[in-house]
Amino acid sequence: MKLYVYCLAEGVDRLHKTPRGVSGEQVRITQFEDLSAVVSVCRADTFKVTRKNALAHHEVVRSITKQTTPLPARFGTIVTVQQLSNYVSTHRQAIKAKLAHVRGGVEMNVRMIGTLAGADPPQEAENHLGPGTAFLLEKKKEILREEAGMAQKGQLSAWLREKLGDLVKEEKISVVPSQTVILARADHLIERVNVEEYRTKMARAVEERPEVRFMVSGPWPPYSFANIELEFSSQFGVT
Repeated sequence: MKLYVYCLAEGVDRLHKTPRGVSGEQVRITQFEDLSAVVSVCRADTFKVTRKNALAHHEVVRSITKQTTPLPARFGTIVTVQQLSNYVSTHRQAIKAKLAHVRGGVEMNVRMIGTLAGADPPQEAENHLGPGTAFLLEKKKEILREEAGMAQKGQLSAWLREKLGDLVKEEKISVVPSQTVILARADHLIERVNVEEYRTKMARAVEERPEVRFMVSGPWPPYSFANIELEFSSQFGVT
């Protein structure tokens, strides 16, 4: 028998108004001493990656988040009972350490898009260059983009830390600069009790940057902060 895995958690020995899982299956708990895996039976030979299943996965994890802070599994994680048992046994201490880290926490997301100051307009392709020179020129541009991205990532992190202070327990930032715009994403792990304060501080910060478009969302289960070695799909494969 194969199981679809939604999350790992502790302190969950019963389900409260948990919705149906992927493919409409009943959700249940598999106990491993003091750790729990929230799963459903996977009856199909192939798992269907659909919007409906993705939403079902999220709703199950969110329902558990109302009881405790879980470690969400990747969408599409399918294992046998023995594989799951072996995994929990092997990584028990790492799982418990990560659960302790996210306990009482939720994830907030900030998405940003803005125009780069002084950005040069895209230049026409230089067709007269030889293939070797064109390759080296492109590599140089790539390196400069990476350096610019790292600098912007540091600046963004410092700005967010200044505005949010010690509300942030953990932060993950990614920046994708192009010739004319910058796309940035910040994921923050915060205490559940601080959600309203986080929103208030971000609203004030947004007002200071009218040149940037912001989208603030959450609270969510800590998807961005769950993976220690919870990469079942890379170990066992997604059926």
